[in-house]
Amino acid sequence: NEFFERCAEINVPIIGVTGTKGKGTTCSFIYSILQAAGKDVYLVGNIGTPALEILPKLTAESIVVYELSSFQLWDLRRSPHIAVVLPIEPDHLDIHADMDDYVAAKANITRHQTESDIVVYYDHNQWSRTIDAHSAAANKIAYPFDIDQYADAIRLPGAHNLDNACAAIVAVRSYTTDTEVIRQGLSNFTGLPHRLKFVATLNGAKYYDDSIGTTLGSSIAALNSFAQPKVLILGGSDKGADYAPIVEHCQATDTKIIAIGQTGAIIAELAQKLGVVCTRVTGLMSDVVAAADEMAHAGDVVILSPASASFDQYANYANRGDQFIAAVRVLAD
Repeated sequence: NEFFERCAEINVPIIGVTGTKGKGTTCSFIYSILQAAGKDVYLVGNIGTPALEILPKLTAESIVVYELSSFQLWDLRRSPHIAVVLPIEPDHLDIHADMDDYVAAKANITRHQTESDIVVYYDHNQWSRTIDAHSAAANKIAYPFDIDQYADAIRLPGAHNLDNACAAIVAVRSYTTDTEVIRQGLSNFTGLPHRLKFVATLNGAKYYDDSIGTTLGSSIAALNSFAQPKVLILGGSDKGADYAPIVEHCQATDTKIIAIGQTGAIIAELAQKLGVVCTRVTGLMSDVVAAADEMAHAGDVVILSPASASFDQYANYANRGDQFIAAVRVLAD
């Protein structure tokens, strides 16, 4: 709240981004495009520098891109000038009372907007549309839409990243509409750690680290990013999710599962009921990768996208991803 108030005093616009997944990537696309446009832009929040640290650097020419989680939005009394609302799905239900409480927290990104503000929202998601409805902004822009002219500049796999780029292109519209500048900004961003990042090839199978994939939707998006046969490493600490949809998606796509962590027991049971090939691994990441190496064939894709939090076995999602990378590289080398 203090940061938002100080920015208002010196007339610094904030582009705020929320959603269940894709916040970091969308913020990075926005930041990269604005950098390519020569703007004095700062990236803060979960992904960047702590917001209060940059206050002394801000001028009336600055633009702030702010990644906003439900926890940061919970008691927010001001909304950003440009609010970007990505798809919302059930998450953090171990902390929020229920889905309504989670969406209500997210809605603070638009709740305090005025007519002169802007909201960008994902039109194919009921909760994103609900949050849009809280805004008094006169300028409301729905996405996704066709961005074929930019697709070849986007260097991240998956249709969900085309959607993230689409949100970013709309969010910067007040500051640049130059096609070449936007293409350059999109191309300059090559992805964040632990977001569907290629690790190595092991015995002909390609391994990808998507440890930040802690929800069903993000793991399904990861699977949908590849046409090749897949092995999905799934499981971790429980956030109250229903794992049936992801196991059903594995059944429909003939994806094999390695079930790990606390939620691995539930996942393995669901896989057995649905006839999905599944190996339950209770050991360390080296054991997980060894199991993947046994299951995968040359030409397959192995993806760590657990649809679960990491705190049962790891310090955080980054620690889980780092251990996965290390284990893959030991065998690949």
